[in-house]
Amino acid sequence: LELALQKLQHTQLQMIQSEKMSSLGQLVAGIAHEINNPVNFIYGNLFPAEQYMQDLLELIHTYQAHYPNPLPAIQNTVEAIDLAFVESDLPRLLSSIRMGAERIRQIVSSLRTFSRLDEAECKAVDIHEGIDSTLVILENRLKATSEHPGIRVIKQYGDLPLVECYAGQLNQVFMNILVNALDALEEHDQHRSHQEIDQASSSIVIRTQKIDPDRVAVHIADNGPGMPEAVKQRIFDPFFTTKPIGKGTGIGMSISYQIITENHGGTIHCFSTPQQGTELIIEIPLKQTTLLS
Repeated sequence: LELALQKLQHTQLQMIQSEKMSSLGQLVAGIAHEINNPVNFIYGNLFPAEQYMQDLLELIHTYQAHYPNPLPAIQNTVEAIDLAFVESDLPRLLSSIRMGAERIRQIVSSLRTFSRLDEAECKAVDIHEGIDSTLVILENRLKATSEHPGIRVIKQYGDLPLVECYAGQLNQVFMNILVNALDALEEHDQHRSHQEIDQASSSIVIRTQKIDPDRVAVHIADNGPGMPEAVKQRIFDPFFTTKPIGKGTGIGMSISYQIITENHGGTIHCFSTPQQGTELIIEIPLKQTTLLS
């Protein structure tokens, strides 16, 4: 009965995750497509708009040089619109629009990289690119706001070759681990004073390395509250969660365990001590040929 229950939970997890990833993939594809078209239109028209602006300002300067004493009506209009301010602010305004458009294009690109909707099969990919795309998606939770302080991300990337993996699945693992770290750090900061936070700000360290000729490791560590041994022993159990009802499903880490161990022939370990933070270490082979065969 216990074995049957474990198999049932495993099957249920696979069905839930499959449905979630299918829905997520369709949502990401739709959002990326709908955002990308208007953003490209805006971005593509910024260069001619800047050129037109320069031409018009040059025309105004030419008029000012040849007609240094404008008619009262023209002078009144110049003062009303504050022409000098417009001349200095308009280039900055267009530059801000360009930066915003570039930021949106970066987010769309990160959504595509994260989901890897067109790369369901095993391919050689850049692990760092997947981590970076996940961080871009989570950037709103990393920045300081009126509700919570900022969380530093320290990257210690090693010199890694391309790794054969299911990129979308691996990115989902990174997302699950990072979201859990952010949840823990945010909750921890709620119980700390401003002085304590200033003295030891919340941070996440992401370190990658090639540990032997055919394996790579990804370390994701936070300086949050850590967890007791009883909780640490169960974090990969299906449906186990310490979060309140409605905030945690208990399937993120168990699915991550399945993705790493079963789908990639790797290992994932958790090291944590109360008040000393938590570290997840993922190890996967560089090539999946042996596993797949």
